[in-house]
Amino acid sequence: MWRLKIAEGGNPWLRTTNNHVGRQVWEFDPNLGSPEELAEVEKAREAFHQHRFEMKHSSDLLMRLQFAKENPLELTLTQVKVEDYEDVTEEAVTTALRRAISRYSTLQAHDGHWPGDYGGPMFLMPGLVIALYVTGALNAVLSLQHQQEMCRYLYNHQNKDGGWGLHIEGHSTMFGSVLTYITLRLLGEEAEGGDNIMGVQL
Repeated sequence: MWRLKIAEGGNPWLRTTNNHVGRQVWEFDPNLGSPEELAEVEKAREAFHQHRFEMKHSSDLLMRLQFAKENPLELTLTQVKVEDYEDVTEEAVTTALRRAISRYSTLQAHDGHWPGDYGGPMFLMPGLVIALYVTGALNAVLSLQHQQEMCRYLYNHQNKDGGWGLHIEGHSTMFGSVLTYITLRLLGEEAEGGDNIMGVQL
């Protein structure tokens, strides 16, 4: 199971001048997670995959599942609902703000920052993968699990027409499709890999 490590080192590739403050790294631990937690993660993955064309961003769902266990929250404040014809009172505003701040604080990491996925650009990962491949460091830097998750990410952001854009919400472009196709091949996918969805019309 994957775990988001916050403000920790633990591998020879990570160097720091500030004790890793603000750093977030996903680490795979095959012994982590109960069967129920693993099932919850798989359910979330499947739901995202099924709705990937309507909701392009993951909303940091795996991180939120982890933080829900690490930073549990029991809201004792009632939810504020104001009808169109009602005046907004100071009490209603204060209660709504307290609820929001309480909820938002559960997403704050122990080192003080708010982690989040830098999701969107589809042209950054190919540069990393190509550089690691050219330098012969691909398998030394990226574990098999990291490579599999990178492929999952790329397939989850493939457009209906079979291509990829420069951004997760972008239309397919030749440049984006070629970059992603090369990246998938360097990560070990076959020419017709990914349940035969690699056969894009380039």
